[in-house]
Amino acid sequence: MLIFPNAKINIGLNIIRRRSDGYHDIETIFCPIGLCDVLEFVPSPGNPGGHISFTSTGLTIDCSHEQNLCVKAYRLLDNDFNLPAIDVHLHKVVPSGAGLGGGSSDAAFMLRKLAQQFIPELDEEVMCRYASQLGSDCAFFIKNRPLFAHGRGNLFRETGGIPDNIEIVVVYPGVHVSTADAYAEIIPARPSESLEKLILLPLEEWRDRIKNDFEKKVIQKHPVIGNLKSKLYELGASYASMTGSGSSVYAIFRDRAPEPEDHFPGMFWWKGIIQTQS
Repeated sequence: MLIFPNAKINIGLNIIRRRSDGYHDIETIFCPIGLCDVLEFVPSPGNPGGHISFTSTGLTIDCSHEQNLCVKAYRLLDNDFNLPAIDVHLHKVVPSGAGLGGGSSDAAFMLRKLAQQFIPELDEEVMCRYASQLGSDCAFFIKNRPLFAHGRGNLFRETGGIPDNIEIVVVYPGVHVSTADAYAEIIPARPSESLEKLILLPLEEWRDRIKNDFEKKVIQKHPVIGNLKSKLYELGASYASMTGSGSSVYAIFRDRAPEPEDHFPGMFWWKGIIQTQS
């Protein structure tokens, strides 16, 4: 079974309040993009049920195999459904600590494909509940279409306002931002304007109205992120923002996007379109 877990961007990100469980309530719009990892699992004959082996290539994964979210996803379902033994290989393309949700996507795609293969009675909402146990944004990747997210980022409503077939550029400056550290810098507050309404404005009005609450503090610590955002606007972006808690910056272009290799030498970049359908 070969699958391609995709990354995401956040359009707007408001930190509303700190919860009693230590998490935060947020509001954001998650949008999938076509930047993908490659994940494969195959039966592992001769091994008992509940056995999983894990290998990886590509970008370095900075955790033990047992701490990898793909393995955790398997363990989570195995606890309830006694899964057969499998061998898993992950080729890592999406950078970690970049605000692109790569690890969460890997976990969600693993859950979804394991369920399709071995537990076909599991519906989407049940899979979302399992995914939420692995990470706040994991459930989004079960649905994997533009959605307004609230709660911990695991509750969803349909949203409009995302232009079809519009080009974006994502640039990762190589700066790892800890999500926990980013949250520690934030004073939660409810925004004066609803993100669900702001997203319906013309794209050119997003620049001054749709904000990421993490961005100001993260840019203070890592000015290269602010420089990237400014550069993308200079190149003609209609809207540019840091995604998630950083450090990647994306830009949406009404007209044809420039070639990133000409402007961001030595940095990881991706150019494509926002995926408006699952």
